[in-house]
Amino acid sequence: MNDVLTNQDLKELLVYSSTEQLEQYLEDIHPADILEVLRDSDIDKLKIMEKLPVWLIANVFEEMEEEEKEDFLNLFSELEQYKIVNEMTSDEIADLLANLEPERIIRFLGHLGKEEAEDVKELLNYEDDTAGGLMASEFLAIKETMTVKETLKYLQTAGIDAETAYYLYVLDENDILKGIISLRELVISTFHTKIGEIMHEKVKSLPVEMDQEEVATIFEKYGFQAMPVTDEKGEMLGVITVDDIIEVVREEATEDILRLGGVNEGEIIDGPTFSSVKSRLPWLYVNLVTAILAGATVGVFSNTIDKVVILAAFNPIIAGMGGNAGTQSLTLIVRGIALGEFTKENAKKIFRKEILVGLINGAAIGVVIAIIGMVWSRKPVFGIVVGVSMIGNMCVATIVGYLVPVILKKLKVDPALASAVFVTTFTDVCGFFFFLGLATLLLKYLI
Repeated sequence: MNDVLTNQDLKELLVYSSTEQLEQYLEDIHPADILEVLRDSDIDKLKIMEKLPVWLIANVFEEMEEEEKEDFLNLFSELEQYKIVNEMTSDEIADLLANLEPERIIRFLGHLGKEEAEDVKELLNYEDDTAGGLMASEFLAIKETMTVKETLKYLQTAGIDAETAYYLYVLDENDILKGIISLRELVISTFHTKIGEIMHEKVKSLPVEMDQEEVATIFEKYGFQAMPVTDEKGEMLGVITVDDIIEVVREEATEDILRLGGVNEGEIIDGPTFSSVKSRLPWLYVNLVTAILAGATVGVFSNTIDKVVILAAFNPIIAGMGGNAGTQSLTLIVRGIALGEFTKENAKKIFRKEILVGLINGAAIGVVIAIIGMVWSRKPVFGIVVGVSMIGNMCVATIVGYLVPVILKKLKVDPALASAVFVTTFTDVCGFFFFLGLATLLLKYLI
């Protein structure tokens, strides 16, 4: 049905149809499509959601961004809120409750089943950006002594509440992870086969405290649909599915892009004006300080510029090209660090490559700008000054673009957070210093 329904068709269906009329379509409408309609500011959100069954509302909530869940939840009465939350998985409940006041958290937990409440409490103890903060407590656990027939019978009841049915996890009496079996392997085995005979004992699991970026890297490397999360004793605590990782990858990419641009990751495109100002202004002040530093460098050579005015025209070219080269190097290194592609083993090789790239690109650009400078000024020496300065600054730019994020990583500072400011400062100052310094040394040939 979704293949033939446009967003406008779905909007009209949800707005104008009665609850009874909607029932025949609900199984075919994806929660994400419903959420897209609900984000329209021109409609009565509560009126639409009141037509939907509680299980579907819960599924819509699971598609929402963190910052909008509470706003949608507050549209409902307290009793309706409890019903919705009861239909959600443990990890989604924990994500929702983590943003609420302690008193409300306690009330919500009191309306959950005892076992589910304990699971949610445990999940709330983990940091959001760790494997523990991502995992769900609902997973399919079996014993190695069970037969395939017993396992299939067990799945008919337990499989309904599981986060995923891709894999079944074999645990001992102490909940220690002993093995894993895929659903495919289960259904192609004979009924009397013991689970212990067909399970895989070498299971890749995720430590509960592992950072979410590392978790995403492991998922990407092995291509799993789901992975178990264990503590230091090997006890299985939960499971992370690939849809959770897609969200992590998006969050991390967004965060890095915003930080490279000097914008707080909490800022949203249609957010309040003051929040945007508060997010951006501190970094603009930092950039102001670096601009003053670059300006001061130019000021040191003011006498040279007074005597050779054409230097002022080429100053921004030298600095700008260095900034671009540094940003290229910086972007690749930050991405490599984020994806785990940058390691101790290949660090020196990458460093040598960046220096060589800077030298070759600097020479290629330097020759062009040297010819332009020579023709413009009608002085060969001026062309040499411009060309050599360009080569030097672009080499420095690629070196700094490599070193800054690496050093910040060693200092346990997010490389995406402050790298761009440092790189542009170095390239501006060095560019001005190379260009104007060399011009000062050769001043008598330029006048």
